[in-house]
Amino acid sequence: MESQPKNPLHGLRLDTILNHLVDTYGWKELGERITIKCFTHDPSIKSSLTFLRKTPWARERVEGLYLKSLRDAKKEQSQDESEN
Repeated sequence: MESQPKNPLHGLRLDTILNHLVDTYGWKELGERITIKCFTHDPSIKSSLTFLRKTPWARERVEGLYLKSLRDAKKEQSQDESEN
């Protein structure tokens, strides 16, 4: 297996990414940010994983939002530390 030290997605499972996004944004906001039916109509982790595994463009958007959420959290943490 290749080492990918600079790839923040390396070694992460899709269900881990999806659970993080649901915990961070909730289904409603997730469906507004990425408008796909599995997020907007009767959403569940299982149905979303099934769709995302079959649909590369949707998976790319989910991974992109995950990376953005990490950047936003890091930025927020830096701001909190500089205020203290």
